[in-house]
Amino acid sequence: MLVTNKELLVNAQRGAYAVGAFNIQNLESLRAVVEAAVEELSPVIIAITPSAIKYAGLEYLATLVKKAADLSPIPMSLHLDHGTDIETIIKCIDAGFTSVMIDGSHLPFKENVCLTRRVVELAHPRGVSVEGELGRLAGIEEKAIVEREAILTDPEEASEFVKLTGVDALAISIGTSHGAYKFKGEPQLDFERLRLIREKVNVPLVLHGASSVPQWIIEKATKYGAKLEGAKGIPEEHIRLAISMGITKINIDTDLRLAFTAAIREVLMTSPEEFDPRKILGPAVKAMKDVVKEKIRLFGSYGKGGL
Repeated sequence: MLVTNKELLVNAQRGAYAVGAFNIQNLESLRAVVEAAVEELSPVIIAITPSAIKYAGLEYLATLVKKAADLSPIPMSLHLDHGTDIETIIKCIDAGFTSVMIDGSHLPFKENVCLTRRVVELAHPRGVSVEGELGRLAGIEEKAIVEREAILTDPEEASEFVKLTGVDALAISIGTSHGAYKFKGEPQLDFERLRLIREKVNVPLVLHGASSVPQWIIEKATKYGAKLEGAKGIPEEHIRLAISMGITKINIDTDLRLAFTAAIREVLMTSPEEFDPRKILGPAVKAMKDVVKEKIRLFGSYGKGGL
């Protein structure tokens, strides 16, 4: 059942849990996410980036997700993650996406507002929800105060941004970052900033760059030849605290990539005679599925698969 992010996240806001937005690039990653969500009876957001569209093709990916939604009993959305231009937004809406993100976080505030408002004006009449972003993702443990203020989301600006744009959800920056190397030292997130934003903003809040980089995956990947020294993510206790303080959508990509890579490396190294793609990719699907299930339980969305 395909719905919008707004429907999923309003329920999550009321129920004090978060919905996972899991990035996919192909059939294998889609299967892992959907099968895990169905087994956990959890709502789920299928997220697709412009780079994934370039890799696999918009119609291919959209058709796969829409068919999966038709066959699944749980509510899910088809979401454009980190869209940066109007042309891509329109193509995704035309292809059947139920939610889009416009990322104008690299722009000055007024330009970000104008771009985001334009997307809202295009999407809402067609029943598509919109996520905007304010602040830039970057680790903050070694940054001076002036640098932190320049990249993290300002609570007052967040309130104004939501009012001026009419977005359905807001992605904020409190110290998370993309990739597997989020922190050099101890993880630091600005939870006081999150508290202030939650007080001033009434739409659902989104946390990007929130993969935890589980050590069991790093150890397995390293055992079979990966070079991931220093990989470190967001501690699970930080995620739980963020959810308790109002985060209702959490994006996960890196952890799925790591699980996929670790599983394939294991097959190729332990069974060098294997050349059947199904036997190489099958374990990777299971590994990603296990990760998605772990996230669903961490986010508290298990059993919440009914609107």
